[in-house]
Amino acid sequence: MSGEVEQTPGGETPGSDDGIRGTARGSAPVPLSVLDLVTVGAGNTASGAVRTAVDIARTAERRGFHRYWVAEHHSMPGVASSSPAVLLAHLAAHTSSIRLGSGGVMLPNHAPLVIAEQFGTLEAMAPGRIDLGLGRAPGTDGATAAALRRTDQLHEGADEFPQQLLELTRFLDGSFPDGHPYAKIHAVPGPVQATSPGGVQSPHRPPLWLLGSSGFSARLAGTLGLPFAFAHHFSAANTVPALDLYRSSFRPSEVLAEPYALIGVSALATEDEREARRQVMTGALSMIRLRTGRPGLVPTPEEAETYDFSDRERDFVDTWLGNVVHGTPDAVRQGLDDLAKRTGADELMITANAHGSAARLRSYELIADAYGFPQG
Repeated sequence: MSGEVEQTPGGETPGSDDGIRGTARGSAPVPLSVLDLVTVGAGNTASGAVRTAVDIARTAERRGFHRYWVAEHHSMPGVASSSPAVLLAHLAAHTSSIRLGSGGVMLPNHAPLVIAEQFGTLEAMAPGRIDLGLGRAPGTDGATAAALRRTDQLHEGADEFPQQLLELTRFLDGSFPDGHPYAKIHAVPGPVQATSPGGVQSPHRPPLWLLGSSGFSARLAGTLGLPFAFAHHFSAANTVPALDLYRSSFRPSEVLAEPYALIGVSALATEDEREARRQVMTGALSMIRLRTGRPGLVPTPEEAETYDFSDRERDFVDTWLGNVVHGTPDAVRQGLDDLAKRTGADELMITANAHGSAARLRSYELIADAYGFPQG
């Protein structure tokens, strides 16, 4: 990697309410948060999925979940989160206190200046509530990534991503050195407004998080002293090694004095154990179709029940469901407790994968009840 990514503040001083570290509620072992893929089920519309996202965000806020993130995906009929910044603006207008963020924005898909402008605007809309989580993968297949970037030269390697991150950081902080080609270019809203006559600097800027499903971002986040989010929900075998690498690589920074890592977890609670399995099978079938080049809307439980799985597909389902915490509220609470203990994660970010909005909303309520969260 050429150059060094700057370590810059994402909030207040370490040890205070820095916008990163949450507080565990009720009997939860760590803070609980929400990752919403804004899924579109068969028979439903994208408009309905966005309405459900608002309902989930407001439920999470009312019940005491720490943050709510959406993730960038493209060319997937069953996922309506291709534009995180637009969704977050909508959600900011319907919430008042929960942290909102990207889990994540795929940095190589965008010009760093555009991301800095988008999230500076979000910060102006919801001061002190915005997180900027960044990923290195395209969030789609290679052909779609090429269409997004208008080039077939996809840059996601060890050199390009840190340089893109450095550029984004400098736009967010207005910190390009004199003589740099971008020294007189400013992300607005942003720090330049404080240097204008009569200008006042906002006390906040979105904290940067690095996201990953392997060791690359874990090591980089640790080296830079940034918070780290790991995609346990689709890369469970790598979770503990990646978190160990993050912690062993960690260097204290202006952002964090100690490591802070969250993990994404697929979890669904229902009153009846059999119903929980029936619901999560829709996610398993969706993943089979995605991984075999047939992405579509999230199937109904009835479709998943009648689907003729091949032997190979059944092996995949067994492995997939082994990493989905599902069942009664007590069973889910125990599964989340065990996962937090096994991984040492500082925060669990729950994604509820099911076909319908009712099951997903009910799951978050049941998990909050299981941990004795306030009703709000």
